[in-house]
Amino acid sequence: MNFINADLSTVLNRILDAATDNLRIAKILVQMGLDPDNVTYDAIFNRLLEIFLHNITLANMFALVGAIFFVATLLTQTMVPLRVANMIGCAFFAAFGALTGTVTTFLLYLLMVPINAYRLRQMLNLVKMARGATQGDTSMEWLKPFMTERKYRKGDVLFKKDDAAHEMLLTVTGRFLVKEIGVELPPGRLMGELGFLTPDNRRTATIECIEDGHVLTITYEKLLEIYFQNPQFGYYFLVLTSQRLLENIARLEGIIAQNKIAQQAAAAAGGPN
Repeated sequence: MNFINADLSTVLNRILDAATDNLRIAKILVQMGLDPDNVTYDAIFNRLLEIFLHNITLANMFALVGAIFFVATLLTQTMVPLRVANMIGCAFFAAFGALTGTVTTFLLYLLMVPINAYRLRQMLNLVKMARGATQGDTSMEWLKPFMTERKYRKGDVLFKKDDAAHEMLLTVTGRFLVKEIGVELPPGRLMGELGFLTPDNRRTATIECIEDGHVLTITYEKLLEIYFQNPQFGYYFLVLTSQRLLENIARLEGIIAQNKIAQQAAAAAGGPN
């Protein structure tokens, strides 16, 4: 074992000697305050430690903590903890900029703190509404900040059955008719959410505007983004679509019941007097 250690030490010393013979490396050693003609690994280690300790300042400590939280944002898979880590990291970098007198660094990271806080608030509201869905709260107010407005006039066809589906809509004003089943959609109702779940993303019905109004739209790509950022949204959306399917089933059961009553009445009327 001692023989192996001696050989290893000899090899390392030869590598070090060869490195010091290199002009570039010699210049680096001089800049570090070391003598290229008399350098050892212990001397290099001690000098690096001395440089490290010399540069430990309050500003650099803030920058180091900020860098740690920045790395944490790269490793975080969900959006809420990512925003929290980003806010903390930005706060430490802003403190670094203030202590070093770097105005641009200070202002940049200081402005990023409220921006991340606003986005975090949106995400937390989304999570809150997702949890509320388990208790029957299927309001869509939380989704409006992610949607864009679009206006329609009477007679406009929003989409037809079997059309390719790319977005979901939320009625705000006006009236809209589901032509296949003759059902009017009042303000506050979703349209096109089932196309998001169908395998080929096709429309399941035709929607026509029967009174001027406007809707809010959100693309399926944005819905997927929200889902992957907040997995709770998946359950929330499942509750919404299940509610719509149950309403459709109840409507069909009502139609079937009415048809049976009509058939029985017709049979009774056509029977022997």
